[in-house]
Order: sequence, then structure tokens, then C-alpha cells
Amino acid sequence: MKVSDYIAKFLAEQGVEHCFVLTGGCIVHLIDSVANRSDIEYIPMHHEQSCAMAADAYARITGNIGIALATSGPGATNLLTGTCCSYYDSIPVITITGQVPTNQLKRQSKSRQIGFQETDVVSIFKPITKYATLIDDPSLIRYELEKAFYLAREGRPGPVLLDICDDVQRAEINPAQLRSFTAGETYDIHFQRHEKEIGFIFELINQSARPVFIFGGGVRSSGATSEVATVVEKLNIPFTLTWGAMDVVAHDHPLYTGGFGVTSGRPGNFAVQNADLIIAIGTRLDTHEVGSNIGTFARAARKIIIDIDPAEQVKYEAMGMSADVLLTVDAKEFIKTLIDRSGLLLNAPSRRNWHETISNWKHAYPICLEEYKRQPHLVNPYVFVEKLAKLCDENAIIITDCGSNLIWTMQAFKIRTGQRLISAFNHSPMGYSLPASIGASISKSDNQIVCIIGDGGLQVNVQELGVIHRNKLNIKIFVLNNHCHGIIQGTQDNWLGGRHHASCPSTGKLPDCNVDAISEAYGLKSLSINTNAQLEAVLSEILMTPEGFVCNVHLSDGAQIFPKLLYGRPIEDSHPLLPRDEFHRNMIVAPIT
Repeated sequence: MKVSDYIAKFLAEQGVEHCFVLTGGCIVHLIDSVANRSDIEYIPMHHEQSCAMAADAYARITGNIGIALATSGPGATNLLTGTCCSYYDSIPVITITGQVPTNQLKRQSKSRQIGFQETDVVSIFKPITKYATLIDDPSLIRYELEKAFYLAREGRPGPVLLDICDDVQRAEINPAQLRSFTAGETYDIHFQRHEKEIGFIFELINQSARPVFIFGGGVRSSGATSEVATVVEKLNIPFTLTWGAMDVVAHDHPLYTGGFGVTSGRPGNFAVQNADLIIAIGTRLDTHEVGSNIGTFARAARKIIIDIDPAEQVKYEAMGMSADVLLTVDAKEFIKTLIDRSGLLLNAPSRRNWHETISNWKHAYPICLEEYKRQPHLVNPYVFVEKLAKLCDENAIIITDCGSNLIWTMQAFKIRTGQRLISAFNHSPMGYSLPASIGASISKSDNQIVCIIGDGGLQVNVQELGVIHRNKLNIKIFVLNNHCHGIIQGTQDNWLGGRHHASCPSTGKLPDCNVDAISEAYGLKSLSINTNAQLEAVLSEILMTPEGFVCNVHLSDGAQIFPKLLYGRPIEDSHPLLPRDEFHRNMIVAPIT
């Protein structure tokens, strides 16, 4: 059996139904083998970066492993940015790259290159994959494939790279003689084995008057999304969501505080900063969430931090934050234990005042202000996102890009049950949402797919509009067009005296693009929205159209993010925390600046 045929068969047996590919001399045999199967479909992209990003979104939406195939040298290195997205967001993707034949490998030679388009791909990808290896022996193919699929899913998920020599792909093997991979548990992730810590955690919850759950992306990775609403209701504890978990629970849930972090609304931040107990599950509490000075985060709260990655747990002390409980355990098992033993919490204090305080904050500090809606010219981004959220289908998959359009979406989009909201949250490259929307559409063709992107991000992977047209994908692309790199201009305004070098067409030499002409060139229809008053009619028309569509949304001049914490300032109230016994009688909270 030919090795490339064996690989294709193995992928199919693992439940892989689609591969995102860009052909090349050292990957043609594997693509040919995939194409010869009726149970796997290959999707040709126009850039390898897009292959990795489409596979990333495919994995996020399906829960299965995403597959990207590319050739050696530049084909492989072009995958790097998309692979970073999967690594930092813990997404299981397997990338298979072709490599030059074994007799052309430079190996230990000091020569820069021997084979044409030879590149030491493994060394480049090792820092941003869970595992990366060169396969230069056909007899290792079963072992390495099984190991790759195991590692991509095991513990904290992530990407794996297999670099397979061209002659290995062409080699003949006897599958019955291939060595298999045997998995072993790398570390203890079972919460039930920590009985002492379980007792202490319930003791802390019983003592808490102002507790807050923080749920992160690890909740979805562990398969615990359906348990989140149950645990907050059983324990009657308010909760907030990180970006990676923003779609886990509908935002109209009465215990949801709103998001938190340096570019999130005030209610969630007020709740976190005034809590007396934080229970953080499946989140690494990165600087976007806790601010640049982690020592001021939830400054008077006891802290319980649950994470499956031990490397994340050891960083807190070095960064200046203490925690009462740090456990490397599975998020789902932890949440289920809280649910199963919720009867132990009968002695917890009344939290009615705490709930009312959070509810009052939610009403007092909306993200989309009435004054935004009264703007007569151009479109306010908060009004756009709020209106879009109301008009999207119940099964909509919303993919947002980076920069301002990402933050506006995460601040103002109100998720309903059944919807998904994804992005490359931690690496956050320009251009992600366009190929990611392709991956989402291929995986869930019956769902409404909504792509939100800036005019700058559109240009980075604009070539993939051709893939949307060629495959007749029903993707609605909303270009939030401020004719500049808006979030960079905000930084330049704050730190560089408003000098907009490389961020705007007029003074920064930035080329501006004609979105409508580009859409037409790739065979897609387009419409423009120029005022808030046009939003409902045009959005309704586009969302009901059964084909791919580009909408050019002309934003108001100088549209920026609000609220947003300036770098270096702590996420804390300007008033000192009140003593616990006075908290309910005299709660004073100033706006975050």
C-alpha cells in the first residue's frame, strides 16, 4: 500500500471529512490520495496561511481535528501564522507538510540548503506546536499519525505538525507490519483524587458573600459547555466569560455579569474587582483579562484557579498574584463535582444584595449608548453590532477578525442560545476571519455564517473571496470600513501625539481599497451601508440572501473602543474597596478610565 494512500485512509477512519490544501511538488501525492477517496473532500485555498486558519475554525466548530496540507519550503512556512492561532487558543489541528526526498535533506550538513525548497520546518514549528517531527522512514507512519492525533486532543489541545518526505509519501508499505503508538497519561488531571482541596473549595464558597465564576475556553475544550449554566444556577453564583468562552451561555442569563478585561464593559469588571471569591475555570487569566499589573486583579478576593496545563499554574506567583487553590485538573470533572456536591452549600450566606448590585450595574452601564444611535451620518460600530446580533439566526456562527472590529463585537454582540462566536483570540492576526469563515461554512453548511472584518484585515487574505465564490459558500462578509487601521490610530493618539504613520491613507501612506470593486472582481455581490438608519433594512436583505455577500459598512470618523483601559493602569475602581460588612450599605463604584 502506498504511504499517501495509508495516510488518507487513516484520516478517514479518524472521522476527518475535509482537508484544506494548497498544492505543491512535495504534497501532490497525499492530495491525490485524499482526492481518490469518496469520504474526504479537499478544499483548495489560495494561501497556505488560509489553509491553517480554515482548519483552525473547522476544528473549533466541529470539535473534531482540523487538517491542513501544504508543500515544503515556502508552503510550510506560510502555515506559521495560522498554526500560532491554534496553539495559543488550544485548538486541535494537524498540519501535514511535504518535505524534499530523504536523499536531499541537509541533516547535519552546514550547507544552508541541499534540496530545492528545503527548509527545516520542524525546528521552526516546535515552539508553536505540541509536537513536530520529520518522517523520513515509511515504517514510522502509523506510529506518528496515531501519536499526532493523540497529542492534538490530549490534555490541553493544540496543533501538531508532521513533515513527511516526498519519497516516504510515495513508498510502498505493508500496514500489518507497522508499529503502533501507545498513549500514556502525562499528568494527573482527575479532580476526584483531590479530596482535601475539594473540602477547602466548598468551605471558601460557603464563606463567600460576593463570589464570581470566570469561565474560559478550557470549558469548551473539556466538553463542559452544557454544565456551565447548571453549575451557576445550582450554586446561585454570578459568572463572567472570557472571549474564548463568550458563546458558552446566552447573554440574557440573569446571572451573567457581562465580559471583563481591559476592553470589556464595566459591569463585569466591577463584579470581578469587588468579588470576595473568584473561581476561574479553564482560563489562563492573560493580561488582556487581568491588566498589565496582575497583582491588582480582584484585589480582595480569595482565588480558586482550575487549569489543565500545569505550566499556566506556576506563572502566577512570579507575576505577583497569589491564589488560595491552584489545581491542574479537568474543567468538566471539576464543574460536575461542584454540581454533584452542591448540597454541601446550604450554609452559604444570602447573596441577594450582590445579585441586585450586579443587575444595577448592567442597567447603568450599557455598551451601546443612546447617543450613538442618534448619529445622523455614517455608521456607529456599536449600533451596527447590536443590530446585527438581533437579526442573526439562532444557529448563526459569527467569526470576527482582529483589532477594533474584534473588540466591538466582543463588547456588543449579545449571544443567544445556539449561536457560536469565534476568533483567533490570542494570536489575533489580521485576515483570520475570512478563511476561518470558509472553514466554518464547510463544516456547518446549513448554519448562517457571518464574517466580521475590517478593511485592513480584508486585504490580508482577500484572495479567499475566490474560494467562497468557487464553492458557492453562503457567507455574509461585513467589512467595518474606517479606511484606516483604527485601533493603531487609537494607540498613536494616546502615545505618539496623533501621528498616524502607516495607519491612514491621508498622512500615513496607507493604500485604501475599493471594497465593492474587489467583491465584483471575485464574483460576489455587494451593498453598502452609510448610516445607522439604513442598518435594519440592508442587514435584513443581506442575511436573507441565499448566497455569499459582501457588505461595505462605512464607519463614523474616528470610531474608537469604549471603555478601554490605558496600558499600565490596573483594572480597579478609583475608590478603595469597602469593608465587607459595609459593602451592601454603601457601594460606591467609579467608572473605569
